[in-house]
Amino acid sequence: MKTASLFAAVSIVFAGFASAKDAFVDLTFVGDVMVAEKPGEIIEAGGDPLAAVAKYLGPKRLRIANLECVVATTGTAEIKPFTFRAHPRTIPYLARYFDGVSVANNHSGDFGKDALAEQFGLLDAAKFPYFGGGRDLAAAHEPWIVERNGLRIALLGYVEFKPRSFEASATRPGVAWSGEDEQVLRDIRAARDEHHADIVIPFLHWGWEDEGYSSERQRVFSRRMIDAGATMVVGSHPHVTQGAESYQGKPIVYSLGNFLFNGFDTEATLTGWLLEARIGRNGVQTWRTRVVKLNADGVPTPDKRAASPCGDSKSDEVRACSGK
Repeated sequence: MKTASLFAAVSIVFAGFASAKDAFVDLTFVGDVMVAEKPGEIIEAGGDPLAAVAKYLGPKRLRIANLECVVATTGTAEIKPFTFRAHPRTIPYLARYFDGVSVANNHSGDFGKDALAEQFGLLDAAKFPYFGGGRDLAAAHEPWIVERNGLRIALLGYVEFKPRSFEASATRPGVAWSGEDEQVLRDIRAARDEHHADIVIPFLHWGWEDEGYSSERQRVFSRRMIDAGATMVVGSHPHVTQGAESYQGKPIVYSLGNFLFNGFDTEATLTGWLLEARIGRNGVQTWRTRVVKLNADGVPTPDKRAASPCGDSKSDEVRACSGK
């Protein structure tokens, strides 16, 4: 009887080790999400601009977006071509579809530091996670740590597209700037060494607008981030997709393009990718992108006929996956 009990206890322990080793989390990243202007009007009227893609944003996945506007009621518009400010009533809507957002972009500071500070307060009050920005420089560079299925996942956000005046300082709120390459690499290492993350994913707001290909800068720095400990690299900002590759079995998706954003009228800017990845303790097991098409109101619909990049950890080959 004692032998049987001991055998059962040992079996439970080994089963626990096996389940921890084999644990995985499904992630979904989307690109630029802007809930001011037309998307905000639809939400305010009780509509659901993400209804057509809802099945890809189910709560069993860890869902991340780039929030390409400030959510606030205060502030004065900066002098720049486009400024976006959304009403705080959009926060519950965002929380319906996303578990957290990057605020590291060139529109978070559109209405000044006070509006950005208000946004951080609103998101904190709603218990809606964000990363890539904060009330000071240290907070802006802190990772968002998520624990699921026994895995610790660290999300880091950075912007390197002007204006740099939106960057956080030691005494004022702002976003994390990625032009300081060594700081980004230190953040990645700290996510592993100090925060004990199993998975580290930097989400970069970079590249030139309307260019459908990555730059030499993006390609070189993506590899440096992976060499420093990043599990994968994801990008946004150019308002178009920019291709993908794999380096040491780890995916780099340079730009996901637009996801919920009005004001565009070309085929490229009305096409975005939704990125799905399955991650385990050893990194990304499989990943794929899905094509979405935006209408004149910036509302996405899946394009099930279009192929887009996908891959796995077994090789550096990037394939074209069917949209189905």
